[in-house]
Amino acid sequence: MKFLDEAKVYIRSGDGGNGCVAFRREKFIEFGGPSGGNGGRGGDVVIEVVDGLNTLIDYRYQQHFKAPKGTNGMGKDRHGANGKPIVLKVPVGTQIFDEDRETLIHDFTKLGETFILAKGGNGGFGNAHFKSPTNRAPRNANPGQLGEERWIWLRLKLIADAGLVGLPNAGKSTFLAAVSAAKPKIADYPFTTLHPQLGVVSAGGREFVLADIPGLIEGAHEGAGLGDRFLGHVERCRVLLHLVDATCEHAGKAYKTVRHELEAYGHLDDKIEIVALNKIDAVMPDELKKQKDRLKRATKTTPLLMSGATGTGVKEALQALVDVIGDKVVPEQDRSVGEIEPWIA
Repeated sequence: MKFLDEAKVYIRSGDGGNGCVAFRREKFIEFGGPSGGNGGRGGDVVIEVVDGLNTLIDYRYQQHFKAPKGTNGMGKDRHGANGKPIVLKVPVGTQIFDEDRETLIHDFTKLGETFILAKGGNGGFGNAHFKSPTNRAPRNANPGQLGEERWIWLRLKLIADAGLVGLPNAGKSTFLAAVSAAKPKIADYPFTTLHPQLGVVSAGGREFVLADIPGLIEGAHEGAGLGDRFLGHVERCRVLLHLVDATCEHAGKAYKTVRHELEAYGHLDDKIEIVALNKIDAVMPDELKKQKDRLKRATKTTPLLMSGATGTGVKEALQALVDVIGDKVVPEQDRSVGEIEPWIA
């Protein structure tokens, strides 16, 4: 499945059906009277959260959605049928924004949740509706009301309990592959991960969802590298595991680079953060001590020491995450999450 986390969509609800002007004419009935029925109501545009989706790729190939119009009223007091609603299916974590991309219309966080985005127009009254003792033969009817139309933005923010952040090649994908069934691409060059990855992790008798976010570089909030377009996926995370590469030039500077991008993005700098010095198996003991001291001065806390490749310190890192997440259990609909393939324009 290709990955797409943002899509622009045009929606239009159905127009109401027109009312009818008609009179009853039957043999032996001298005064039949008005018999024009009302028009049916137009169809609504409904957004529904369904299971089995983790991308908005469906809305890359179809961007226009129009609900059917209500049926017009007919003679013999026959009312028109209502238009059927059109349902747009989205994954959990989808947000709906107005065309300005800033006004939040609705935020979906629960499976099965529905929201009427555009209501169909009401049907018009037929002339039978207007009969009265003083108006015995009305010859007027109402047209149906027009439906609503608008452009909207669908934006997906993956729901995960914990998120992995760090510079490119910090070992995030290796760590995710080691602790879950996810199979992210792993290579020895920057930006191997081009899209978010999800994995279900079992630790300490509990399960939680871990998200691997593509690496940040200096200037990401201004669009450098992959930019910060994927940071929205960790806004819902309760805790961040910040991995720092022990083989980099200066662990403290590497940490501060990522922290600066998180602060520039907003909403993420105040999250609980666990810092770990990764790839400790690839450096000599004296160099490891220097990097640990540099990272400790930058974070003002003692970092965890681990290696995703050999498994050293991985259990301690998972336990630290579980201690923050608490007794939260992965919802049933999230247990099947796995690798999401990249979206290629």
